[in-house]
Amino acid sequence: MFSGEASRPSGGENSLATRAAWLSFIGGLTQDEIASRLSMSRVKVNRLIAQAHRDGLIRVFIEGTPQECVTLEDRLCRMFGLSGCFVAPMLGEDERPLPVETLAVAGARVLHNALETGQARLIGVGHGRTLAAMADRLPRQPREGVRFVSLLGSLTRNAAANPFDVIHRLCERTGAESYFLPVPFFADTGEDKAVLMAQRSVRHALDLGRQADLVIAGLGEVASGSFLVKTGMITTEELDELRRLGAVGEILGRFFDADGRLVDAEINARAIAIDLADLQGKEVVILAGGRTKPQAIRSILSTGLVTRLVTDEATAHAVLEAAPQGN
Repeated sequence: MFSGEASRPSGGENSLATRAAWLSFIGGLTQDEIASRLSMSRVKVNRLIAQAHRDGLIRVFIEGTPQECVTLEDRLCRMFGLSGCFVAPMLGEDERPLPVETLAVAGARVLHNALETGQARLIGVGHGRTLAAMADRLPRQPREGVRFVSLLGSLTRNAAANPFDVIHRLCERTGAESYFLPVPFFADTGEDKAVLMAQRSVRHALDLGRQADLVIAGLGEVASGSFLVKTGMITTEELDELRRLGAVGEILGRFFDADGRLVDAEINARAIAIDLADLQGKEVVILAGGRTKPQAIRSILSTGLVTRLVTDEATAHAVLEAAPQGN
């Protein structure tokens, strides 16, 4: 578990109370809906939520994890050699491609704990729907001495602002210093990248990113409905090439295959972002979940680049069930 997080539940009633609290306060389910979901009476649901209040589980976040999720966390840590893992309970989002709300709350809890305990003063962040929602879930609280830095370009190719830019949302929530890259995520050509990388502000932000104590990133998918395609970060032609080369996912602008190796695509060389080699030895947390992500999650975890995973219950099961035998 992440240091600074709540202690693990003892199981039984405590675990049920934690799950009921998640479904009520994060999932937004009524007590009748929770009763149906957990196959119990509404009276018992009411008692469990009252217990969660008494036990101090309900604060800014739900301070606890259902026992079933703890078991999944342990298995993922053992299988992939992770130093920490957080598996959030399902909130009825399992029919959606991406459980944004679940991941956002879990990610905000992890970041909040890192800030509260002083584990990180310089934090590198990616961008995307999940990280933007995470920033929106972070409590408004001044954080003196903390700096956030974007690890990749923050503009689309038509110079429009990224609708899921994270760095400004974090700054607005915390009042912390922030540094971003006012350049496209991907340059059009290698020559364009060289010109942009020569800019003083870009060099400064990337230098800060290399010094980050903690890195928080999302995991992109190689699909027509992906965030990268919808925001104009990559073209449909580039998407077709990536698929042909066997790409299954993307992290910080680099596309990788099922074995976690970077694919030989020209777009990888045009990413205006920190190099993945610069992440070695750092605390690297990824927020990733949903029906389309298990293969990409397994692939990137197998590289040893990621030290901590934040995911949802359904995705955790899928990652474990499809992992190669012997792991």
